[in-house]
Amino acid sequence: MKKYITIILSGLWILVLSTSCRKQLDLSPVSSVSDANFWKTADQFDSFVAGVHTLFRNNNSAFQTLGEMRADIFATDPGSSSTFTGEATQGLERLWTQNLNLDNPGVSGFGGFYTNISQLNLLISKLNSTTVVSTANKNYYLGIAYGMRAFYYYHLYRSWGGVVIQTEPTTGTSIDISNLAKAASSAGDVLALIKADIDKSVTSFGADYSFRNAKGYWSKSATLMLKADVYLWTSYRGGGIADATIAKAALTDIQTNVAALQLLPSYANVFPTTNRGNNEIIFAIRYQLNEASMGFVSGSFVPQSSLIINFSDSLTNRQFTVTTDNWGGLLRAPVKIAAFRQFNTNDTRALATIQPAYTKTGGTYKIAGCFVDKFAGEQNAGSRTIDNDWPVYRYADLLLMKAEAEIALGQDPTAEINLVRARAYGANYNAGVQGYPNQAVDGNAKEAILQERLLEFIFEGKRWYDLRRMGDSYVYEHTTLLPSQAYALYWPIDRTSLTNNRDLTQTTGYASF
Repeated sequence: MKKYITIILSGLWILVLSTSCRKQLDLSPVSSVSDANFWKTADQFDSFVAGVHTLFRNNNSAFQTLGEMRADIFATDPGSSSTFTGEATQGLERLWTQNLNLDNPGVSGFGGFYTNISQLNLLISKLNSTTVVSTANKNYYLGIAYGMRAFYYYHLYRSWGGVVIQTEPTTGTSIDISNLAKAASSAGDVLALIKADIDKSVTSFGADYSFRNAKGYWSKSATLMLKADVYLWTSYRGGGIADATIAKAALTDIQTNVAALQLLPSYANVFPTTNRGNNEIIFAIRYQLNEASMGFVSGSFVPQSSLIINFSDSLTNRQFTVTTDNWGGLLRAPVKIAAFRQFNTNDTRALATIQPAYTKTGGTYKIAGCFVDKFAGEQNAGSRTIDNDWPVYRYADLLLMKAEAEIALGQDPTAEINLVRARAYGANYNAGVQGYPNQAVDGNAKEAILQERLLEFIFEGKRWYDLRRMGDSYVYEHTTLLPSQAYALYWPIDRTSLTNNRDLTQTTGYASF
């Protein structure tokens, strides 16, 4: 992707980066600056497609926050202080304590998603009227654009319910939500758009199941994963067996037509920077040394190098060092010790996902806290850069969504669940002990799926959505949200968005002004 970045800076960035200081819910891409000179060659379309993926990457922090920060993974442990983390939480605690409002919304400006939605609208319009792009590329790019737009609106739908729908391209100042009032559409209308865009994406891709940019570009398989996710969601909300059937069919479609996809033998090998685009990845946000890194990880999720050296790793019986453990971050959102302890000691996912830190007195270790280390990046000139690819969809997700659909259909999910568990336990796997349906949690099939997904996908932005998908009772059971706070299943709209667009209405239950 690095070669595209140069193209973007000289072309698309005129279209996109100029919106960076504007209001987040601003549907005007300011594309008129270079429209007269753009869209003339196939290369310009190529660069624009690279650009929408760059903007997608810019939304990574919002994807992760919306997808799991209100769940049961991150928190300061009861009775702890800043002794372990070394940091104040700086308001992040409002996420896991469910204490959000219009001035502390957790995510502002609808995640900044409308910037890229605007660009996708423009791309769709230009593709539908161009003659300079090959038929194969035109169809593939339309598949990307419709699929990615559906993905954005699916985040918006699950987080705020009804939101502003904008599907027509905007140029100049024809529609600027920060200056022109526009009401939100109903949640039902947003869901209808999502499903319609998914269908358009699948149709556009046609029989093309190929991956591009080492799975760093949206693909037909990504759209089918999204389709399964959406229809699983609606299967719990009136869609029933019909929607669960559609979800399973989408996943089976991928398995049938993309035979190379599979679980890697080692869980830890899915994420390193040396194994990008591997056979388990379906779609990932691409990072690259000296191009882009996950700054939000360093900013909130990993410790200061000078602080972690006060603790030890009990597994290797060593004290952390600045040389080896130079995370160079700020630990505002530690992993709960209780979350770490949900892993069985033989589950290889535990230490491939979470780093526990211990105090050592004599020969006795006592756990002091934990932080996520699934994305450890790479060492560069004596410092650590967090530049792993961030999986949006991977084959383990396919298997566990398929198992979930099978449960809804009254079918046997054993094969799919046990593929994931067998990989997790490796040489220590005993089907009679760890295999489904032999664990204690397996007495409730939905809880079994939820637990497996928790252990498999920590820090991949899925846990809060998983609980929400299954139903409100699962949210109340597993998080700090109470049934009396049912309104807070959705997120508040921030003050700035409400001020700039007076036709927006605050999420029901939250104070407006």
